[in-house]
Amino acid sequence: MTNLPLPSPSPSRSFFTKLLHCTHHKNLKHAQTLHSQIIQTGSSSCPFIANPLVNLYAKCHRLTEAKLAFEEIKYKDAVSWNCLINAHSQLGGPQNSASVMHLFRRMVREANENDVYPNGHTFTGVFTAVPDLGKNPLGAGKQGHSLALAFGCGCDVYVGSSLVSMYCKLGLVCDARKVFDRMPERNSVTWVAMISGYAAQRLGVEAVRVFNLMVGLGEEGLNEFVLTSVLSAFAMPEFIASGKQIHCLGIKSGLLSVVAVGNAVVTMYGKCGSLDDAAKTFELLSGKNTISWSALITGFAQSGDSEMALEMFSKMNRSMVKPSEFTLVGVLNACSDSGAAREGKQVHGSLVKLGFESQIYIRTAMVDMYAKCGCVADARKGFDFLQEPDIVLWTSMIGGYVQNGENEDALVLYGKMQIGGIFPNELTMASVLKACSSLAALEQGKQIHARVVKYGFSLEIPIGSALSSMYAKCGSLNDGNLVFRMMPTRDVISWNAMMSGLSQNGYGNEALELFEEMLSKGTKPDYVTFVNVLSACSHMGLVERGWIYFNMMSNEFRIVPRVEHYACMVDLLSRAGKLTEAKEFIESTPTEHGLCLWQILLSGCRNYRNYDLGAYAGEKLMELGSKESSAYVLLSSIYTVLGRRGDVERVRGMMNLQGVNKEPGCSWIEMKSQIHAFVAGDQMHPQDKQIRAEVQRLSKLIMDEGYKPVFDLLSADLES
Repeated sequence: MTNLPLPSPSPSRSFFTKLLHCTHHKNLKHAQTLHSQIIQTGSSSCPFIANPLVNLYAKCHRLTEAKLAFEEIKYKDAVSWNCLINAHSQLGGPQNSASVMHLFRRMVREANENDVYPNGHTFTGVFTAVPDLGKNPLGAGKQGHSLALAFGCGCDVYVGSSLVSMYCKLGLVCDARKVFDRMPERNSVTWVAMISGYAAQRLGVEAVRVFNLMVGLGEEGLNEFVLTSVLSAFAMPEFIASGKQIHCLGIKSGLLSVVAVGNAVVTMYGKCGSLDDAAKTFELLSGKNTISWSALITGFAQSGDSEMALEMFSKMNRSMVKPSEFTLVGVLNACSDSGAAREGKQVHGSLVKLGFESQIYIRTAMVDMYAKCGCVADARKGFDFLQEPDIVLWTSMIGGYVQNGENEDALVLYGKMQIGGIFPNELTMASVLKACSSLAALEQGKQIHARVVKYGFSLEIPIGSALSSMYAKCGSLNDGNLVFRMMPTRDVISWNAMMSGLSQNGYGNEALELFEEMLSKGTKPDYVTFVNVLSACSHMGLVERGWIYFNMMSNEFRIVPRVEHYACMVDLLSRAGKLTEAKEFIESTPTEHGLCLWQILLSGCRNYRNYDLGAYAGEKLMELGSKESSAYVLLSSIYTVLGRRGDVERVRGMMNLQGVNKEPGCSWIEMKSQIHAFVAGDQMHPQDKQIRAEVQRLSKLIMDEGYKPVFDLLSADLES
């Protein structure tokens, strides 16, 4: 019997096998050689060979070559289209999403001609791409949904899951839930998509309900993705009990050993404010990675425990774990909150070495850190380096200027932002309004108010509070009260701003009435509230009422008095002439408040001509090393009145020894949208001669009317 040779495999089958091998290993160089051989044999138009070729280039992210191979296919089938559509969809981004929609529309247009229609895989790719569309993603998504139903793909579990995910990413969780409820079959991806959608919208209760539904139905979908999704929904202290239950379930199911689940548990405890549990869970993690450290550091930073956040970052460095950009953002935020400029600069050095400096969110956190640490010049350097039209970055810089008292610079930067066409947000407008408040710039404040109306911002917090505060501090109390009453909701900051404006403008009774109204509305006061209340009592001379409020602060609201409250009480007693009582009160308070309190008493002694007690208060200030020139000037003047020339010379000597210089007086006035500033002894104003001539003319007029100035030794300067 003759042995016949076995037939060799067909070239197409050989090419197909080799293409699969190249795709699996992403061997692009070998694939290109193989592509040349396919072209030489004339097989490039055969879908059996062409489709794997398109898929190969797509998997290697060479979409231009994939598109060329796709166009070479004479008779395209659904697989041909899906290879290219899903390749663009998986890469993501606006440009790739636009390409997906273009290909999909073309496929639908040509469907009747070649009898090739979209299937479940097509719609899965389309719905994945929709959220990244730059223009009208919702419209495109709804059209795709309608077509999926028209082509009979509505019951496909993969199509349904991608639809749920699409609607969730667009923020339409109600539409997502309708699709979810109508699905005849669900898989783990479906449950994760729905739970994640609720979590992204901070709808923790709904996320838990879906999770409980999955468990109750006995679904086989419990995995690490489900657990991490539901844990991400717990971002408030009220969810801590549910979070602990999921933690226990993770231990019971053995999924806590998955690093991602352990990290999610640490993050959950941090967001819920249970930092002890977060730290314990972190220590028990078997495989800590960068995300684990970042979760704990960020948790401490967000809870206000900046010291622990920085300590954990130090431990992370000692453990030789490389930080990510998210770790560094958390550390920078911790430095911001604690004013740790030195540590912040060290972090800045680290992120430069790691190559993160140019990333926008890193740069924004860095600008915010420098601004909050008082290093405004460094913050501005970081701001100018990026030159990005990012509103968060601009807001951080403007807010930094305001926080550090550089309000003119804040307004100038806001003007540049307007010229650049950058649309502000509520925090931007609130910061600019605070700048106007500090400068008592009513006209600019009104212009900003007009902008608030133009941009369509409501009087919600924080804009409402900033607006009412601006009007109140600028003396326009009717406008301030009008804005205050129009606010749909008010927090304690809103009430404080209005009370402060009333008190500072001489409406003490109205400020106290507002405080009583605030209590009746159920708003809990804070330490600033009592500063305003005690200040109002001081200006009204209401000593007994002031004591009632001072005691109420600690007895009823458990607020520990701060230096501001002690200062208000000393001022209240001093204004009322109860100087001895004020002295005894100061000596009963913590010693670290001494400088401020003795200064207030010294001023009170001057007003009531109590020279002996004034000398006592002044000497206390000298003992504490006061740097206030007014204290030395006033004490020297008191000793001059008492005829104690030796003490006068001693005070002058101490002033020189301490390097204290008398600050020149300064005042300013706004006229016709222009600020005119005047400093004592300064002749720099362009209309100085005319102003002095007018002052002399007015002085002559009042002297002619019989006015005689009274010379007060206590107001005399050291040089007199």
